Amino acid sequence: MSSLSRWNPVRSLQRFGPLADFDDFLQGLPLGPMLRDLPASPDIRIDVNEDEKNYLVSAEIPGVKKEDIDVSVDGNRVTLQAEVKRDQTRNSEKELYSERYVGKAYRSFSLPQDIDCDKCQARYDDGILQLTLPKKPNGQNKRLSIS
Repeated sequence: MSSLSRWNPVRSLQRFGPLADFDDFLQGLPLGPMLRDLPASPDIRIDVNEDEKNYLVSAEIPGVKKEDIDVSVDGNRVTLQAEVKRDQTRNSEKELYSERYVGKAYRSFSLPQDIDCDKCQARYDDGILQLTLPKKPNGQNKRLSIS
């Protein structure tokens, strides 16, 4: 399962408390506000389970409409893309601070066996994308003997 995990160094640094003093130092430099205001792209966090016939994927993609999610399957490769949009209808308000991300999030991973694309199912509810990805028949992993 470790091959499916992903490390995001920016996300880790943002959560590390002692760097707050460093951020205060950067504010005095001309480059400081630019670095501080860079948005970190959201992680698409996934759980992957398996039964005899299917791979079952649960992906957290909160704050996105289902029309803005794209799922593609190619062989054993699964790609998730989501566009996070933000309401721009504010006319008289001045934005003081914003941490919400706007843009595209992307996640791609490989499964041990090819997927039967014709039978795949996807459901999105309450920020969770549920994928049922049937394993392709006769797509068993084969162990080669070395001569």
